[in-house]
Amino acid sequence: MSALGDAAWLGPQEWAALRLSLKVAFWATLLSLPLGICVAHLLARGRFRGREILNVVVHMPLVLPPVVVGYLLLETFSPVAPLGQALAQIGVVFAFRWTGAALAAAVMGFPLMVRAIRLAIEAVDPKLEEAAATLGATRLRVFFTVTLPLSLPGVLAGAVLGFAKAMGEFGATITFVSNIPGETRTLPSAIYAFLQQPGADGAAWRLVLVSVLVATLALIASEALARRMARRVRA
Repeated sequence: MSALGDAAWLGPQEWAALRLSLKVAFWATLLSLPLGICVAHLLARGRFRGREILNVVVHMPLVLPPVVVGYLLLETFSPVAPLGQALAQIGVVFAFRWTGAALAAAVMGFPLMVRAIRLAIEAVDPKLEEAAATLGATRLRVFFTVTLPLSLPGVLAGAVLGFAKAMGEFGATITFVSNIPGETRTLPSAIYAFLQQPGADGAAWRLVLVSVLVATLALIASEALARRMARRVRA
């Protein structure tokens, strides 16, 4: 039977890779979203020395080879690195763990998340924020009552893009946490592993189809949210 005919039937290793990818992508998105909103707001509304440097640092993972990002993460968070040792003492370990896969996925998806949220915040009319401030609202209250609600579709779009990128991250992940079955073998890593095994083409094809489906749904959701944001801005 062809791989397409078997697409609905994933084996134990394939289900394990899918579950781990969903877990990694969920935590990568959840934990990076608050920081992404803060950074996007700084870039959209902030006027401070070093703003362009921050912008470059945020977008660096988009232009660096993923292997380089993974190597830098390994050098920073490995058990022999000072930071890695300090975190290990409080029970936080990233290297060769699924938590490291989540960290790598978060780093690689962060620029896409920030960019979508930044564009949404920039689309909010500053006069609305100024009006709220003149009524006595603090900056924090203006952000939570005016800026964030109006930019919410963009925030959700950024989260969706970050999640999709986390699901598909490979280079930084395999460099940082290797390809350990049941621990760090996500969908892309599993596809790579199956391609190295004779007779495992069917499993690889099934995971490719799952990856394409997830990416397609993410893009459709992102576009729908972007259109909703555009309608809100025009209104």
